[in-house]
Amino acid sequence: MLETFQFNLSTRIEFGNGQVNQLATYVKELNGSKVLILTDKGIKSTGIVDRVTGLLQESEIEYVIYDDVKPNPRDTDCMIAYQIAQEENVDVLIGLGGGSSMDTAKAVGVLLTHGGDIKDWYGLNVLQRKITPLICIPTTAGTGSEITFFSVITDTTTKLKMNILDNKVAPQIAILDPELTLTLPPLITASTGMDALTHAIEAYTCNLSEPITDALALYAIDLIVKNLPEAVNNGSSLVARRNMLAGSLIAGIAFGNSDVGGVHCMAEALGGLYDTPHGVANSMLLPYVFEYNIPSDLAKHAKVAELLGVTTDGKSVEEIAYEGVTKLKELAIEVGILKMRDLENINEKDFEYLAEAATQNVSAPSNPREATKEDYLNLFRKAYSEK
Repeated sequence: MLETFQFNLSTRIEFGNGQVNQLATYVKELNGSKVLILTDKGIKSTGIVDRVTGLLQESEIEYVIYDDVKPNPRDTDCMIAYQIAQEENVDVLIGLGGGSSMDTAKAVGVLLTHGGDIKDWYGLNVLQRKITPLICIPTTAGTGSEITFFSVITDTTTKLKMNILDNKVAPQIAILDPELTLTLPPLITASTGMDALTHAIEAYTCNLSEPITDALALYAIDLIVKNLPEAVNNGSSLVARRNMLAGSLIAGIAFGNSDVGGVHCMAEALGGLYDTPHGVANSMLLPYVFEYNIPSDLAKHAKVAELLGVTTDGKSVEEIAYEGVTKLKELAIEVGILKMRDLENINEKDFEYLAEAATQNVSAPSNPREATKEDYLNLFRKAYSEK
């Protein structure tokens, strides 16, 4: 346990079925008169954007839509969205969708209040003031971005994912409506759910974990493991959807106040180079980094293994922990996660670069077991060799 620790939650959470219907009230609370909705074309095709704009129209709140958010949001796209926000004189932002929409909205909020180029604001606690009022509405149960105080942006020059890390970037309100996740396809449900599981496991096992985040992370793991298969296989189950959204939220609060580790270091390297969806990358790499990290803390990894369903009778703590690796692989198979070698654009010749990128990640020091470039290289090779 850390001798001293800090815990922050800067975002007000509004959770429940139909909660999105209160959107106009929340916009008015923020003194909003014109809103920019940042989303993607996939979300727009589901009708969710129409529902949100209908609510704004009923309350005579003006809005503009930017629906060109892409996975692993790029610095260039953030700048385009910022120019639209400037030209339209918006005073409230809505991040509607997955983590990419919400991270883009955070970046636009930074630019509206600070100006310059988004690259000027990468780093820890460099912001000078709070960003433009932001409401985040997740439509996936995975990223936790609706309550975290960082924005992850792909630098198109370096092909690396960069971070804006600052309490001032936190959304003011998060609306979590499980009904909005009912249209999520099985594969996206699976990958975003495994993303949330990764957040919870790394929040619990990383070097910066502390008592509050430990408690949150363990509860999130339990919720996700018990509900992810049902959410994938029976997407109309509102109970499973609600529990997954809660699990993702709680995992987000946990890792937002501790950190993540090696899984994210590797996954963000993949995302930066290949544009691999973040949840997919995390899902593929989680068992291998978990296995690598077990010697750092047998008890914690065994506790995770228990929540994954490992029986403990007559087994040593070490045996329990390592059986957790098998359970993670079985869960990934059960919900239909791809193997790393199934991704067509992966090239083994890039593994040296990816391993180096992983060591440069801002969360690399938080991994519970020190990992060198050679260690990450071996992990990439191990994950890729799995058939």
